[in-house]
Amino acid sequence: MESAAVRLEGVSKTFGAVSAVEDLDLVVPRGTIYGLLGPNGAGKTTTLRIILDILGADSGTVEVLGRQVDDLVRGRVGYLPEERGLYQKMKVREQLAFFGVLKGMTRADARREALRWLERLELADRADETVENFSKGMQQKVQFISTVVHRPELLILDEPFSGLDPINVDTLKEIVLERQRDGATVIFSTHMIEDAERLCERVCMIAGARKVLDGRVADVKAAAGRLDLAIRFDGDPDFLDAPELVRSVSDHGRYVEVRLVEGANPQALLQRAVDSGVRIYRFELIEPSLREIFLEKAGHRTAFTGSEA
Repeated sequence: MESAAVRLEGVSKTFGAVSAVEDLDLVVPRGTIYGLLGPNGAGKTTTLRIILDILGADSGTVEVLGRQVDDLVRGRVGYLPEERGLYQKMKVREQLAFFGVLKGMTRADARREALRWLERLELADRADETVENFSKGMQQKVQFISTVVHRPELLILDEPFSGLDPINVDTLKEIVLERQRDGATVIFSTHMIEDAERLCERVCMIAGARKVLDGRVADVKAAAGRLDLAIRFDGDPDFLDAPELVRSVSDHGRYVEVRLVEGANPQALLQRAVDSGVRIYRFELIEPSLREIFLEKAGHRTAFTGSEA
């Protein structure tokens, strides 16, 4: 399938008695930003390692960039692992040049690209320091540069925003979008569904080692077949305690997302809010969030925290 950057058919992987991935079919179109979503422990990292041939599948087939993974394919892929790995005693610029050469660049080109990226991420003045002197966030930026320095066709990012402040998160998101505009395919794994909802065109949601949803974000939301309420207010939230109207409430900090009982009139809930004396700043019908859709499909209130499998 020429249009697919990654294609998995019937892929399964177990570790002893534990099933990490079960009968997974996955097609990632070229040139897309694709989110692999789910709680920690769902099997996302295992799936990425199978795609990269770091782990072998117990069954099924895997194709990357139109072929089985070999050294030629590996040179066209950039991988940011969840478990970061840098040489602590090695100078940053030399380390990045080393990674570039491993991916097929000349040493001169690798050093030049490394410096360009260090300037972009505001680390150029520390290019000749060793990594051990860097903070966790700075090391994360160095690790990201090592992933993109050779301009890969396929970027695979496992929890790429972990350990970064909001400004650097925005910078990395901007770079991801730039790479897509240049024709690269980006797969990123995250348990932060809100990040994927803002960035991805397509998503695959995994729970308990199995795929529960797959498709374009807009199609996934449309298939939910409903609208929820976004409400921002000051005052007592007791007006939401209305089981005849409200099926569930998710608190997003600045607002709540309310799923209504089927057939319930949102105006009735608005009237309850007004009668209770709360001040309403937002009362809007919205498409359900990916988080709400995932929790519904997964069949339980999964906590998106913990350790990855």
